[in-house]
Amino acid sequence: MRIATALLSLAVVADVTLGSSWFSNAAYNKWHETELERWLSDHDVPYPTSADRKQLEKLVQENWDTWVVSPYKGWDAAQLNEYLKQKGVETKQSAGASKDSLVNQVQGTWYESEDKAQSAWTSVKDWILDTWTDSQLKSFCDYHGIPVPQPRKRDTLLQKARSAYETAAQKAGDTVSYPGNWLYETWSESDLKEWLDIHGIPAPQPTTRDKLIASVRRNSRLAYLRAQEQSAKAQSSAQAAYASLTDKLIDAWSESQLKEFCDKNGINVPQGTKTNQLRALVRKHRAEIMGDTVTASAASAYGAATSNVAENAGKATDSASQAATDAFNKVLDTWSETRLKAFLDARGVPVPQASKVDELRALARKHAHKAASGWTVWTFDDYTYDNLKDYLASSGNAAAKKTSEQAGATRDDLLKAAQSVFASASSAGGSSYASATSYLASATDAAKASTFDTWSESELKSYLDSYGIPVPQGSKINELRAQARKQYTYFKYGTSSPSETLLAKVGENVKAGWDWVKTQLNIGADLANNQAQAGANAAKKKAQEASDKVHKEL
Repeated sequence: MRIATALLSLAVVADVTLGSSWFSNAAYNKWHETELERWLSDHDVPYPTSADRKQLEKLVQENWDTWVVSPYKGWDAAQLNEYLKQKGVETKQSAGASKDSLVNQVQGTWYESEDKAQSAWTSVKDWILDTWTDSQLKSFCDYHGIPVPQPRKRDTLLQKARSAYETAAQKAGDTVSYPGNWLYETWSESDLKEWLDIHGIPAPQPTTRDKLIASVRRNSRLAYLRAQEQSAKAQSSAQAAYASLTDKLIDAWSESQLKEFCDKNGINVPQGTKTNQLRALVRKHRAEIMGDTVTASAASAYGAATSNVAENAGKATDSASQAATDAFNKVLDTWSETRLKAFLDARGVPVPQASKVDELRALARKHAHKAASGWTVWTFDDYTYDNLKDYLASSGNAAAKKTSEQAGATRDDLLKAAQSVFASASSAGGSSYASATSYLASATDAAKASTFDTWSESELKSYLDSYGIPVPQGSKINELRAQARKQYTYFKYGTSSPSETLLAKVGENVKAGWDWVKTQLNIGADLANNQAQAGANAAKKKAQEASDKVHKEL
């Protein structure tokens, strides 16, 4: 018994003084030395290059609570107050409170307990991908050769990406518990910066790709916890708003009342929808709102026109860029191999030889945030027939001028000639290039605003064909112009759309986040409550009429 007691005492002393993992549940106890070093480096904790595993683990242990269990202890008073405000904790009385008092308040409302924090870091793949956009998840799967079935639902993307997580780490020769840079191989620097911006985290200055990845990795858990709380609040708000919308109330509403409800709640109503179809539409959206997924609430709140974009945005992030990214990916999946290569070429992205279509799409997604900039052969892509003729005539190239004067030359003929002349001028440089860019610079924004307005039907069809977009039989020319503008916008701007485009306007709505959703749903709830009595009165009136009719018949 004495021997057992003595051994236990020694073990306890060893645990306290040496940070031994014998009696500890800390996640980092099982980490590889490189993971310990990576964690210390990410959190700016200095360590000697000659440190052994025991020393590294002790350093992590000393800083673990500060960064993982209770990071708020390092916050200033303003940050602490802001957190409490978001949690709905009254902060007026805390205006003059000490920092210790604020820390205690935050501790009582923190996202997770110490045990949960420890548990989370034992299985990083279960949550670290949750703050990624759908395009980033898809790119990850593409990069690691993981097929994703259609339709590409977010849950499926997450499941597939998680299933590839450990295999991807092994392929990179790295570890999985505190992942290395391999996890972000498909992210561009703009992706990393955007993620930080979305989650309110300042990018490190001066910055490098490694520093950006370190910052994203270090803050991923907190970003995940915030997103989870936000989603839960939104779901609760949505369900409360629709709770009073019963079948009897829907049946009692007139066509105008149903349309008003749809309008207030962002439900897109197709032209010519009949009353019974309206009721079915309202019931469908109510079912989505009252479902178990936050996806359903987002889809209904933003409306059918942007539901594919918003359902993913609502669950993954409230960033404006998410809307643009999801919409862009949907279009990207329809593009031809030629157009994908052109998209990359317009951004100066090298295309590997013998690249397959899926590989090209993955590469295009990786560079989606890059707008086509500067003068390239693709600058002529949206030029009118007359613009191209003028350029060729003023290029100083005899062959080009001759082409511009050909009576039977098509727009495609002129486009190929213009691209060829510009490519030669660009290679030659000097006055030839200066002359070429001078003409391009003279194209005003006003002229660009009317892009495709003067194009013929055959020119529009040829342009859409270059994207691999089929033109339905009987399509009107205005529909072709709208489709051409859409493809052009995606091709030129990727997900960095200009503010005047519809895509950006969708993004602005998404950026408003759940506050916008809640506002819309609260309006709907008010409408439901206000009209509930009207519906009841209408039902009562009908019942009275029926009763009177029976009495008359008797």
